Amino acid sequence: MDVMPLLLLVAGSAAIAAAARRTPAPAPLLLVAVGLVVSYVPGVPDYTLDPDVVLPLLLPPLLYTSATDSSYLDLRAQLRSVALLSVGYVLFATFAVGWAAYLLVPGLPLTAALVLGAVVAPPDAVAATAVARRVGLPSRITTILQGESLLNDATAITAYKVALAVVVGEGASWAGGIEEFLVAAVGGTAVGLILMAPLHWLRTHLKEPLLQNTLSLLIPFVAYAAAEQFHASGVIAVVVVALYLGHRAWEVDFATRLQEEAVWKMVAFVLESAVFALIGLQLPVVLKGLGAYEGLDAAWYAVVLFLVVVAARFLWVYPATFLPRLLSPRIRAREENPTWRGPIVIAWAGMRGVVSLAIAFSIPLTVDDGNTPFPHRNLVLFLTFTTVIGTLVLQGLTLPPLIRLLDFPEPDPQAATLAEANAQAQASRVAEERLDALLSDERNALPPPLADRLRDVLERRRNAVWERLGQVNPVTGETVDDTYRRLSREMISAEREMFVRLRDGRYIDDEMLRTLLRRLDLEEAAAYREAT
Repeated sequence: MDVMPLLLLVAGSAAIAAAARRTPAPAPLLLVAVGLVVSYVPGVPDYTLDPDVVLPLLLPPLLYTSATDSSYLDLRAQLRSVALLSVGYVLFATFAVGWAAYLLVPGLPLTAALVLGAVVAPPDAVAATAVARRVGLPSRITTILQGESLLNDATAITAYKVALAVVVGEGASWAGGIEEFLVAAVGGTAVGLILMAPLHWLRTHLKEPLLQNTLSLLIPFVAYAAAEQFHASGVIAVVVVALYLGHRAWEVDFATRLQEEAVWKMVAFVLESAVFALIGLQLPVVLKGLGAYEGLDAAWYAVVLFLVVVAARFLWVYPATFLPRLLSPRIRAREENPTWRGPIVIAWAGMRGVVSLAIAFSIPLTVDDGNTPFPHRNLVLFLTFTTVIGTLVLQGLTLPPLIRLLDFPEPDPQAATLAEANAQAQASRVAEERLDALLSDERNALPPPLADRLRDVLERRRNAVWERLGQVNPVTGETVDDTYRRLSREMISAEREMFVRLRDGRYIDDEMLRTLLRRLDLEEAAAYREAT
């Protein structure tokens, strides 16, 4: 097995993603663009998306890290909006795009057109949230987009399987399709509910952070594979488990949380970078098999289908936003009236991604008899690719300026800091009461200097947030937290340099140096968190 192409892909995509952070362009778009260009550089190997790799090996960790970073409570509050997009919109887009393709392409069977519709129906789980985080969308819109992207792949994959079964002659029916969808959804949820508590118990009872993080890396694959074994939705199982574990992450040991955060940030960075680079690298593979559809006809089909995909999302989002309010007095009484700006962003944030391409590449070459080619398979691949590229480039590039143009109200940083300070004050008061109770027990007796040190830690933590509400330094223009962070780093840097000099002078050994540096690293991380 030649591992060099894989190493080149990971190293190259990571380097481009890192460079993108110094440019105004979102990293996903730059990776796709570079992939398109590099795909025609002489000597670059062909990178063909293998659905047997993307769906079970790349999709679960990407879903897991996105779901653990999401808020279960926020998603529950937006459950109706998320369900209407992740289920209702995907099915609507499947039929809308499928019917349009059937009318547009001569000789394309309706069943094959519905396969195409299911393939391009789900917005990407990574692209929307990556852009949303960068442009600073309001939390409600970000929650809706995250929730949609976590669950819509399950709907699309099920719709694809049903439409594909009809095409290849496996005798599927609409009633059977509904049954399969229910089995996938209910089964995936059930597997997630069964696994989440035992996995959380393991996480809280393993005392070694390395073992806990090894388990953390295995969890998405275990949940996905277990659900797929029962012909249920692995996507839903991963999301259910991840939401539960993320909601209960505070019960895990602090060392595990520190290590886990770093590990998953690295995993997500590498996978997201490689995935978007792979999208661009598919161009030669797709064009090579296009065959009879080369030229203006293929371009015309691609443009029309892209417009249908964009229009279908607008046609769904606006009624799904306002109709429930018109029909239900309870919703009107319970929820704020949505503005016209939010649906525009949600509708325009429908970028497609690697899941659509992976599903398209899984379309079989022949139907059930083994001899008849799958109708218009190469064209379906081409139209999937152009839709993915078109939505990523056009919508991805224009979404940030659109959000700025709509001028969403900025969150009040003073209000957020005040809420944080109040929460910290209440927590410090409870901790101080716990400390007084413990110190009153003679079994916990401490010398006064050590007891005072514990109280000083509480006092410093309580005051740190309030101090951030102060004015900027009139001489340097720095805020209080900037000054605090800078001085803390200077002090820790001086200690760190002294420890290294002591090691170089053989006053301490390398093992002692690592212990001391680890302590300073934790203090620096704590100082940074207190100041942000």
